[in-house]
Amino acid sequence: MSNYKSDFIREIYSRGYIHQSTDLTAIDKKLSKMKMTAYIGFDATSDSLHIGSLIPLMLLSWFQHFENKPIALIGGGTTMVGDPSGKDESRRLMKINEISKNKDSIKKIFKKFITFNDNKALMLDNYQWLSKKNYIDFIRTVGSHLTINRMLNFDSVKSRLSREQPLSFLEFNYMILQSYDFLHLNKNYACEMQMGGSDQWGNIVNGIELVRKINNKTVYGITSPLITTSSGEKMGKTASGAIWLNKEKLKSYDFYQFWRNIDDIDVGKFLKLFTFLDLNEISKLSKLKGSEINEAKKILAFEVTKICRGHNEAKKAESMAKNTFEKGAADERMATFKIKKSSLKNNEISIVDAMIKLNLINSRGEAKRLIKGGGVKINNATIKDINLIVNETYFKNKDVARIACGKKRFGLIKVIN
Repeated sequence: MSNYKSDFIREIYSRGYIHQSTDLTAIDKKLSKMKMTAYIGFDATSDSLHIGSLIPLMLLSWFQHFENKPIALIGGGTTMVGDPSGKDESRRLMKINEISKNKDSIKKIFKKFITFNDNKALMLDNYQWLSKKNYIDFIRTVGSHLTINRMLNFDSVKSRLSREQPLSFLEFNYMILQSYDFLHLNKNYACEMQMGGSDQWGNIVNGIELVRKINNKTVYGITSPLITTSSGEKMGKTASGAIWLNKEKLKSYDFYQFWRNIDDIDVGKFLKLFTFLDLNEISKLSKLKGSEINEAKKILAFEVTKICRGHNEAKKAESMAKNTFEKGAADERMATFKIKKSSLKNNEISIVDAMIKLNLINSRGEAKRLIKGGGVKINNATIKDINLIVNETYFKNKDVARIACGKKRFGLIKVIN
């Protein structure tokens, strides 16, 4: 256990949230004596955040848990510019109405992690102040305090230039705009700290410097590590697509199964980062070995789904998984493809077509490779013929057939009149 005095720093340090900080000792000392206000920014590049944003969302939630005041800042203004951090090429310039729709959707996600009642937290949009700035006044006020020399040395810029990838003047301004956000929040909302991912370190440091020079205030920054799986893959995306936080973009069952199927070695780390479970309980779960580790994975999957989707969605996903994997049952809440009896009699659906319609595979080539490798089953019977037609024999005494692709992907074919 760490020797930090403040509950917040002690908690996030123990859970592995801290990668870099400007002065962790000073932050800890301040938090041990008083409450603080801190912010994290989220650009509206999509109508949902994915699990790559879970760490900052959890940080804001823990910050509020210890009675501090979080600000969830949505980047309505900065999204119009595009953050070059971690990117090899320029982001697509988005239309204002598209950004507006994305903002409305993302705001709903914030409310799952933060309580905004009674001024306990703030949800702000930097479009409110950035859109009102006069360019010449802005450059005179802010630009004179930020040096190109220093900005070129930050990884987000240096790595892009070293690969000879173009960095537009528009994107280069992103760092200045984010720095101004911190200045504005400090002046108008007494915000003293910015948190974010490790790729935001340069932006955060610049903001701290700007606040010091213009507001004559000392403010702080904390970044979290880039979370990867044991295989080295970046959290947030998989071969089959992004793991979205909104259930409209990814079904809760699939969201649950993502966490249920993580590598054994990642269980303890992810329980610390992505759940609110007590650290002592996590320590016990992390020590499970062999088949028992599956119980810890089920707990992880349930807890993360509960946080992101709500208790009811977590229970449904848990129930579906239990029916599918433990009982071998055809749970009709799973992905279902409906086919008419007449089409079935006329031999109109092949096993490959069914797999594609159920989104169990990405291509016909993948389907054929799975079948040849013995990885596809209908009603627990292994399929070996890539040209197999799904006919009436698979629906004896019932109207549902269960298709399994490997050990993790399942779907149903349902016969209708």
